[in-house]
Amino acid sequence: MNRPFRPRTGVDPVLRGRARRRALQALYAWQISGGNAQQVIAQFAHEQAHEVADLEYFEDLVRGVLAERVGLDAALAPHLDRGMEEVDPIERAVLRLAAYELLHRPDVPYRVVLNEAIEIAKRFGSEHGHTYVNGVLDRASGEWRAVEVQAGRNART
Repeated sequence: MNRPFRPRTGVDPVLRGRARRRALQALYAWQISGGNAQQVIAQFAHEQAHEVADLEYFEDLVRGVLAERVGLDAALAPHLDRGMEEVDPIERAVLRLAAYELLHRPDVPYRVVLNEAIEIAKRFGSEHGHTYVNGVLDRASGEWRAVEVQAGRNART
């Protein structure tokens, strides 16, 4: 019997990936219709129950992004070439989601955050939106997680 890969942390990357995709959809819906975190989570709870995902992580992402949105937007601003409200809504939600993970979830490696954000942007965003997301997050992670980024570069050389 094949078992899914689980790193030593006990985190299932497939379930986390599903939680991120679901969180992106919830954040996008929030950007369009508003509401509070509990309303957004409740709106997606039914769908969440049908697609096995890390529900706890999903809720942390949605609650965290909504609670920290102003700070996340301010932290992202120096890395953007336009105002946050001018960024495509899907890419905006992806950037906020990834910024939350980079700034508030040090347990998640920055490469995982970047890779997941790029994949989600490819799947849901505009044709070249993932390249924009990649550029913004690459610059941001170099500042926010400088030690981790440098350690990764040193390990590759």
